[in-house]
Amino acid sequence: MPSEIQEFFKKKTIFLTGGTGFLGRVIIEKLLRTTELERIYALFRAKRGLSITERLLSWRKDPVFAELLRMKPEALEKVTPIAGDCLQQDLVISKSDQRLLISQVQVVIHSAAVIRPDEALHMALATNVRATRRMLELAKQMIHLVSFVHVSSAYSQLLKCPVEERFYPEHLSCSSDRILAVADLLGDELLDKLTTVLVGSFSNTCLYTKALAEDVIQREADGLPLCVLRSGFIMSTYKEPLIGWTGHVSGLLGLLVPILGGVMRVTQADRRAHFAAVPADFSASMVLGCAWKTAKNLREQGKSPTIYTLAPSQENPLSFGTLMDCSLSQRDRIPPTKMMWYPFLLCFSSGFFYQLATFFLHILPGYCLDTLLRLQWRESVLLNLYERIHKNISELAPFCNYSWNFRMDNTRDLIDAMCEQDRQLYDFDMGELDWQDYFRCVIEGMRLYVAKDLPTAESYGKGLRLKKRLKIQHYVCCALLVSAIGYVLWQLAEMVIESYF
Repeated sequence: MPSEIQEFFKKKTIFLTGGTGFLGRVIIEKLLRTTELERIYALFRAKRGLSITERLLSWRKDPVFAELLRMKPEALEKVTPIAGDCLQQDLVISKSDQRLLISQVQVVIHSAAVIRPDEALHMALATNVRATRRMLELAKQMIHLVSFVHVSSAYSQLLKCPVEERFYPEHLSCSSDRILAVADLLGDELLDKLTTVLVGSFSNTCLYTKALAEDVIQREADGLPLCVLRSGFIMSTYKEPLIGWTGHVSGLLGLLVPILGGVMRVTQADRRAHFAAVPADFSASMVLGCAWKTAKNLREQGKSPTIYTLAPSQENPLSFGTLMDCSLSQRDRIPPTKMMWYPFLLCFSSGFFYQLATFFLHILPGYCLDTLLRLQWRESVLLNLYERIHKNISELAPFCNYSWNFRMDNTRDLIDAMCEQDRQLYDFDMGELDWQDYFRCVIEGMRLYVAKDLPTAESYGKGLRLKKRLKIQHYVCCALLVSAIGYVLWQLAEMVIESYF
């Protein structure tokens, strides 16, 4: 049976935001490699002294597009950059480009977003909320629009009980239109000072503004063929276009790197807590599947926008302990060639024991090593590094200490609606994902794309020799520590006995 999704995208013109981000590049690569689309208009802004054209040209050296360019050398010529900026009030898209988009675009994929948890509220509000409103306004003018996919977060809601695939306006103390009006009235500086009051029970500004963006959609998407994709934490790709490729080192990946480097040894997490992590290629495939299904349901556009969730299924959950065990198991197979200590991790759900272990296993060793570096007139390293690590741990703690469960009925219906060929070409079935194999790919990718260790026999041998030496040192230190504690306890016991007799 021919692929319905490929047939849907044939000769289609797509407008995509967030194309320069991690997920955006995976989506663009998947579209260009597996479909015969007409054109992709991607929203770009000049950055780091590079024009939008130069940023697009730099993709020819990006490893994520290597396989695509081998198969279709001219594929990137189908991508046209559109100058714009989601931080600006009206996206600063020129009038001529707006006319172009309005007259040609048939599918919109809005994946641009602020994902930093500590982003200033005014910036998160501009990118995640105001830009979403402007995209809806633009989409309503598009003559040939058949599908609009808005990428949100599975954690955009406050519930820790099963999160259903519906809108939750009751979680917001103020509606999106009121918050935007307040932002315009107060200005950036004063708005940021009110962050704690406005964000309330939400974990951070990113998730708060993601919830506000969904409120914008519920209020203002009437008449649009639109759906919302709530995705879990997006991690490295699984199998395509590259095994274990990642375009960023933040969030959970920002923890795995120092853990496998032997720098981070303690975290605040409940090993039994269910955690929503998803491969980037699964997210990209589901975006395409959602676009196809939304267009297929065009006759039902009077209904409320459909919400799809991509997260580990209840039949195949991912606990934080499984995540760490699967990752650490790779230290004995393909350890990196640069490690400070033998990789291990202690998890504490209690804040007191976490702080205590952090002092002895992070702060104290870091202070000692940095002191030695300063005595050699060298720049201190570890304490600054631990400050960033602890900040990342604190930001992830709400998601690692509690089990989050998600209803995925609409996602299951979407999979069931796909033909067999589409299920293979655009696989995002989390129920069938082998977590052990996936994290093998994640660590292989981190070793290659982050640590820059080539997958050669020489590199593997060097890593294994270093791991063996550090492992011996680790267990010697553990034995000495246990002996010292035993000796102290023995002396205390003798003192107690002598006091009684």
